[in-house]
Amino acid sequence: MSESVLAARLPQMLADLETLVTRESPSSDVAAVAHSADVVAQLGAERLGSKPEYVVVDGCTHLRWRLGDGPRRVLVLAHHDTVWPLGSLATHPFTIEDGVLRGPGCFDMKAGLVMALHAISTLPSATVTLLVTGDEELGSPSSRELIETEAAGCSAALVLEASADAGALKLERKGVSVYEVRITGRAAHAGLEPELGINASVEAAHQVLAVSNLGDAELGTTVTPTVLTSGTTRNTVPAAAAFFVDARAWTVEEQLRVDEAMHALLPVLPGNSLDIIGGPNRPPLERKMSEELYARASRLAADLALPALRSVAVGGGSDGNFTAGIGTPTLDGLGAVGGGAHADDEHVVVAELAPRTALLAALLTDLMDRP
Repeated sequence: MSESVLAARLPQMLADLETLVTRESPSSDVAAVAHSADVVAQLGAERLGSKPEYVVVDGCTHLRWRLGDGPRRVLVLAHHDTVWPLGSLATHPFTIEDGVLRGPGCFDMKAGLVMALHAISTLPSATVTLLVTGDEELGSPSSRELIETEAAGCSAALVLEASADAGALKLERKGVSVYEVRITGRAAHAGLEPELGINASVEAAHQVLAVSNLGDAELGTTVTPTVLTSGTTRNTVPAAAAFFVDARAWTVEEQLRVDEAMHALLPVLPGNSLDIIGGPNRPPLERKMSEELYARASRLAADLALPALRSVAVGGGSDGNFTAGIGTPTLDGLGAVGGGAHADDEHVVVAELAPRTALLAALLTDLMDRP
């Protein structure tokens, strides 16, 4: 599919993107996500010529198009939820000025969703699955099984998450693990008889330091204590404390090492008890799962006379971690070029929408012709 064909579609793509961006869809609001799903379903039906299947899991609305009559060899993966709360349009309105499009969720990742709809719509007999989930920004708690089921047996999963800097594709993503360390001590009056208490705050301090030492800078493994809570009043020995931990690693081996170490933590102060909750949330997206697809995309970019592709490794996770984790070759970061995800400066470079969509259409065609 030539870039000129997609360039002619650019006004429609921008109109579609405005439709999606102006329907706010914060992940934590299942009603807003459901309303957004209706808008995506209607727009997708117009572009693809068929209605999606609604898949509601734990109250969260996901959409699935299974297109074509033959075996579906490719999974195209997107999400329509965002981190932006309802009312964000009042302070961050949809605008297009000087070739830059802005609005909550435009870059992460409603532009990628529009690109997917238009790329697939240009293919006369696409045998693909388009899955649009509604809880990616929460870690995909209700959609993970759905994603893995749809990816199983596919020759490729193409993830329309936004690109990295200057349009780079994401060939590696760290695996993500999430923990909560709960500490139980014993309360006592801090002035009258503190010796009768078992101080959960002091235990938490020991555990925070222990957890911080589980990382490995040489291997790129990070283990970061984050939110910490403890105690009830100023003059009471804390009977309980808790803190969350964000752990990230490039390899499954490192992810499992950290998991074993987290669950092996022991109390330092006599009388305290620990409860370690959580574990790996997303497996790593390792480079070996992306290299062949990246080589294909690079060749196709050259055929389309597009600039040479670039690749990066990133610490953030996506649903591409799940598809790679079950053994499906995965290429991530195929979405919009821009920046400012989750931030006030979130934006999309308009001039890159058509060429990126042309590349996606060419990659889909190539994968269906030569799986």
